[in-house]
Amino acid sequence: MRPLRSSLVPTLLAAALLTGSLSACAPLLIGGAAVGGALSYSDRRTTGAQLEDQSIELKAAPRFREAIGDRGHINVTSFNRTVLLTGEAPTEADKAAAEAAITKLENVRATLNELVVAPNSSLVDRSNDALITSKVKASYVDAKDIFANAYKVVTERGVVYLMGRVTEREADRGVAIARGVSGVTKVVKAFEIITEDELAGYRSKPAPPASPTPAR
Repeated sequence: MRPLRSSLVPTLLAAALLTGSLSACAPLLIGGAAVGGALSYSDRRTTGAQLEDQSIELKAAPRFREAIGDRGHINVTSFNRTVLLTGEAPTEADKAAAEAAITKLENVRATLNELVVAPNSSLVDRSNDALITSKVKASYVDAKDIFANAYKVVTERGVVYLMGRVTEREADRGVAIARGVSGVTKVVKAFEIITEDELAGYRSKPAPPASPTPAR
């Protein structure tokens, strides 16, 4: 899959995951992103885009309930208003209905529907995926030539999906690192590509002032 470019509308497309529920045995997992403070500042999205991504993820659960009821296990991750759907849907019709429900949400500009038509994954499978995500993120932190917070990592059934606003160099390096993590079966690039000049612009921005310490 070719990386997405910021100048084009993507056609393909956690930190912690906030857990919602489609049913007691089919949870909806929503990829959260903290806004504010150092993490918000280091994020290459605008603050407005970060808030819109949070809103999209939070609004997904009721839309899925309307579209497919309690069927399926769907993970929703929004980055810069591009939505990645991963998990399982019982039928092709349910898979299509889930995507249609997301595209109707305000501020969604593109959707990458990676749902698999299959029975819901087991808790063991999901735990393994969470472990892989943690290992990929740790590998990014250990690497001294990339900025770990530039990547959003989602893992489903051993497949790692990488999102973020990165340069071609960062994209290639991020993929290479993820492929070297044990348990990873495939890496899918869902990046928005920026230029090195754009990256330099992010680096040149002054850091926000530290919050004053309250008097005791």
